[in-house]
Amino acid sequence: MRRYGKHTDEDDIRVRPSRRGTRPRTHTRPKHEDAAEGFVLTVDRGRMTCLVEDRTVTAMKARELGRKAVVVGDRVAVVGDLSGAKDTLARIVRVEERSSVLRRTADDNDPFERVIVANADQLAIVTALADPEPRPRLIDRCLVAAFDAGLEPLLVLTKADLAPAGPLLETYAPLGLRYVVTSRDELADGAGAEAVRELMHGQVTVCVGHSGVGKTTLVNALVPERQRATGDVNAVTGRGRHTTTSALALPLPPSTTGGDGWVIDTPGVRSFGLNHIELRRVIHAFPDLEEGAAECPRGCSHNEPGCALDAWVAGGHAEPARLHSLRRLLATRERREGD
Repeated sequence: MRRYGKHTDEDDIRVRPSRRGTRPRTHTRPKHEDAAEGFVLTVDRGRMTCLVEDRTVTAMKARELGRKAVVVGDRVAVVGDLSGAKDTLARIVRVEERSSVLRRTADDNDPFERVIVANADQLAIVTALADPEPRPRLIDRCLVAAFDAGLEPLLVLTKADLAPAGPLLETYAPLGLRYVVTSRDELADGAGAEAVRELMHGQVTVCVGHSGVGKTTLVNALVPERQRATGDVNAVTGRGRHTTTSALALPLPPSTTGGDGWVIDTPGVRSFGLNHIELRRVIHAFPDLEEGAAECPRGCSHNEPGCALDAWVAGGHAEPARLHSLRRLLATRERREGD
């Protein structure tokens, strides 16, 4: 072969060596059987603070986890430097199976769900009785999310010194929700915090509420040694200095009846989208109605002609107020939260 005026042979052909090694790739991943157990306390810009035994350890997500998110409340397997010393970094190599997942979307048209916390036992819906005014539609949406996630809902009504709790409690009486009512003075002297703590001990409780309802003030009263910043939020617009910017799990001190638990403070929400939730699962939280729904037509919305629940209630198997509450919750995705 002639090339550029000279004869060439195979010795003249230059082949660029492969940058890849000859060792075949494997999909086998290390099992990390010696990994320590950790509990995710908070997540901040890709760094997770985990409780490992009695130490707080900063960790990052290992590459082998791919896109799997790590959220507050996760039980994880951690390897690397577990000393908890400054500037050390461990790796989260495994996220254990979750017992529950509380999720929301930014709005009802957003297809992307956001996991708020994992492995919680109950959802404390914190609502001020005044300043700002209660938002029943937001409460309804939080209830739907709690029922969907399998969490026990708990109503925590604050600022009872500004308005009575009776009218709001009457709205939710048919649901049989647990509730506690506190005032600012009761939180200040510790009695209000103790009443709330009694309903949280032994469980992992996530607190959710509209900005300005006193949620972080409540958490500060529950865990006095871990004070979080509080600030002013406009009671009408919800705008202002939102002091909780990331979820944080805090250990509860023992209550008067013993036991302990965890409370997870979350940023204040202006909306609670339910696009990710299959509303047919909400009826599982109404065992007195669920049996009657078995006779409903396929795809029944439980709020249309032919719904078997009307006959079920008329037959005395459940209270009419319970069916009204179910239908109100099922319709909450079609309503604006401020309605």
